[in-house]
Amino acid sequence: MIQITEAHIDSLAPNSSAIKNAQGLVKKNKYIQLNRSENGELLFGECAGSGSSNYVCSADFIVAEKPVLRCSCPSRQLPCKHTLGLLYAYAGGAAFTEAPVPEDIISKRGKAEKREEKKAKQGEEGAAPKPKKVNKSALKKKLQAQLEGLDLLEKFTESLIRSGLATMDNKKLLTLNEHVKQLGNYYLPEAQTQLRRLALLFMHDEHEQIYTHAMDRLTRIHAFIRKGRAHLNERLADPDLKLDHESTMEEWLGHAWQLAELKELGLITEQAELIQLSFLSFDDAARLEYVDAGFWLETATGDIHETISYRPHKAAKHMREEDTFFEMAQVKTLYRYPGEMNRRIRFEEMKSRPLAEEDFQAAAAHARRSYADVIKQVKSQLKNPLADTSPVVLLHVQNTLQTDRGEYVITDESGNQIVLGDVLVSLGYESLELLPLLRPELLRDSAMLVMFSHDLDSGCLMAQPLSIIKDKEIVRLLF
Repeated sequence: MIQITEAHIDSLAPNSSAIKNAQGLVKKNKYIQLNRSENGELLFGECAGSGSSNYVCSADFIVAEKPVLRCSCPSRQLPCKHTLGLLYAYAGGAAFTEAPVPEDIISKRGKAEKREEKKAKQGEEGAAPKPKKVNKSALKKKLQAQLEGLDLLEKFTESLIRSGLATMDNKKLLTLNEHVKQLGNYYLPEAQTQLRRLALLFMHDEHEQIYTHAMDRLTRIHAFIRKGRAHLNERLADPDLKLDHESTMEEWLGHAWQLAELKELGLITEQAELIQLSFLSFDDAARLEYVDAGFWLETATGDIHETISYRPHKAAKHMREEDTFFEMAQVKTLYRYPGEMNRRIRFEEMKSRPLAEEDFQAAAAHARRSYADVIKQVKSQLKNPLADTSPVVLLHVQNTLQTDRGEYVITDESGNQIVLGDVLVSLGYESLELLPLLRPELLRDSAMLVMFSHDLDSGCLMAQPLSIIKDKEIVRLLF
């Protein structure tokens, strides 16, 4: 018999509306028929719809890590509310009658098995992997175009600095946005994003309050131009035009890493277990996308990874929306992207199980105990203008104190302190106000997941608490 929890079903849903609608179908007893196969690997049934005929839905767990959800309804959402409701009914203890596997499912399974056999045959041990075909001539043209785009970006930003940020007006903002569009012809999406971020500063804030942040943006753009140009020239000089898998430069230059590439580079871990410690969802106006970001602890290594899902504004309603996940994710293959702290990860096949007491203990044991070492590592990353400016670390908290100025600080066993602050306030996420509401024992001898940030106005390094691990619970301050 398969084990399905509501948390796992939630993780399969495309968005919160699908979850609500699916649970509504169960509550309203819309399922006319509920069946399961003899071995329990297949759930199937019929759900009353708006038409005269019922919708036939099924959930096939013949590959437990990658269930196949099917339905005869015309919905463009995958999976639809009918298949999700089928799973919620099963998880909720509804009675499923044993029945033979339908012929159409047997046929579809057969086709799927043939596809998997073909893949397995192609990837057999000892079989030489087929080299990825690269049109070097076309690639060189693209790299040359990117160099031209960087030259254009440099000329524009130098002109902007020479004229002075204080002269920024609506006319210059219009010119800035025209350059954003123009860079789209040079395969430089990140350059477009950075210029858009600069424009948004002047569009929504008083000029006197944003000069420091504007200069920080221009510093990042300058570093991108300098490092990007050197990298592109290196690739053009290389007969094989090899990608750089040591840094995030390829992503800055618009390369979308394929899973096959990451596997070929050895950036994978087989049979990994992950605990999600925090989750954020926000609208990134500069990218013109919604962003779903999850921070996960890899239990074997203690590394804090990040999953990132982008949903373009124009297509968001047709795309799956990520959500908070409360169980242990048992991942068949974990793919790691190039980077430093909090490397981006991705996985496609997953099973889940409820967290056990030993899981909480193992997670807390990975908390970093020396703040001096952590701060040194964080500052080292922040020195790189192209690195992530908000690294996340799991810290052991000896105590949480409030200073005479009303600031909250956490201390390690040596008495070193880190100032807490709401670094995500611009995204609408604040957590400091929750600290007085927590049980006092949660703020002593516990593990705290924090996001660091360098406050440009004060010049101070501070951290925002995201979640706390204590004994048998994870208290999420943001999710």
